[in-house]
Amino acid sequence: MAAAAAVVTPSGLEDEVSRSRGEGAGEVVVERGPGAAYHMFVVMEDLVEKLKLLRYEEDLLRKNNLKPPSRHYFALPTNPGEQFYMFCTLAAWLINKAGRPFEQPQEYDDPNAIISSILSELRSFGRTADFPPSKLKSGYGEHVCYVLDCLAEEALKYIGFTWKRPAYPVEELDEETVAEDDAELTLNKVDEEFVEEETDNEENFIDLNVLKAQTYRLDMNESAKQEDILESTTDAAEWSLEVERVLPQLKVTIRTDNKDWRIHVDQMHQHKSGIESALKETKGFLDRLHNEISRTLEKIGSREKYINNQLEHLVQEYRAAQAQLSEARERYQQGNGGVTERTRILSEVTEELEKVKQEMEEKGSSMTDGAPLVKIKQSLTKLKQETVQMDIRIGVVEHTLLQSKLKEKSNMTRDMHATVIPESAIGSY
Repeated sequence: MAAAAAVVTPSGLEDEVSRSRGEGAGEVVVERGPGAAYHMFVVMEDLVEKLKLLRYEEDLLRKNNLKPPSRHYFALPTNPGEQFYMFCTLAAWLINKAGRPFEQPQEYDDPNAIISSILSELRSFGRTADFPPSKLKSGYGEHVCYVLDCLAEEALKYIGFTWKRPAYPVEELDEETVAEDDAELTLNKVDEEFVEEETDNEENFIDLNVLKAQTYRLDMNESAKQEDILESTTDAAEWSLEVERVLPQLKVTIRTDNKDWRIHVDQMHQHKSGIESALKETKGFLDRLHNEISRTLEKIGSREKYINNQLEHLVQEYRAAQAQLSEARERYQQGNGGVTERTRILSEVTEELEKVKQEMEEKGSSMTDGAPLVKIKQSLTKLKQETVQMDIRIGVVEHTLLQSKLKEKSNMTRDMHATVIPESAIGSY
């Protein structure tokens, strides 16, 4: 019944997904409306229905010991690692169902390589994936639901499944329907009564006997009215699918206050019984462990005493050798200190000796070397040359003086014998 109710949804959902993603050549990207955030919940519900049509519970979940996913498993984040592993497992199974060979991913495989392989297979089916591969790494979200939904459709096409129009049975409003409505109203009233009792009563006490009595009366009424049904024309498979779909909505949940002291007392009694049962088991193990440890310690103590008695003389010799070794180390330290001091003195004496040797070598080389004598000879030669030059200059000067004196003497003699002194000569003197 649920499978038939989802007849017209896949194509419409695919078109809406394509419009929201802006797929196709030449299409105008439509802005996402306020309900786009909840679109993945619709896709996820359709995906669960398609997986049930592919019998994934028998072929996949039971073989791999996996828990069946909820109707909003890939739409909400719960456990990213577990959701990603479930996504990869479902995608690989759907690809194999669609007639393409695909290895089942393992726990330690590279996530990027797995995602790229899944997207390449999706594109090979003619589907578009215009989103980054990192969107699939979280294991939940719109893109994860989209990829799984496309693969499920391809698998249904491969096995030859076709969607048919739903055949709605013509049902008349009979007493059974009224009874169900009355039952629903009664359950709602029961919930309201419990809420009122919880708000009015200070201790938040819930009368479970009243609930049991009302439930028993409802069961009796339903059983009495169901006796009129003689034959059922409903398919068992469709009935089971409808029950699985509606079962979460039919559960009656009674909210209890966690702050109530009765709940804490019950928890204390439960923990006490659990501790006592665990103590009975562990006490025996602890006693045996205590006895084994005690026997082992006694054996170790007796062996230590035996070894000490047998090796007493060796221990004394070892202690004497240890004392001698300590004395030798002390003497070594003292001798090492004296050697260090003498080494320092030796280095100082060696430095002074090197200085004296260097001075002696310089003096010996200066005494045996002929360089000073050569310098003296060169100086004497230079002095002689300068002396000769000075003698020449002195001779030239003496000759010049002699010539000047002789000239003056000749002029004086001439003037003395002259009768008339010229005016030019007077002016000169």
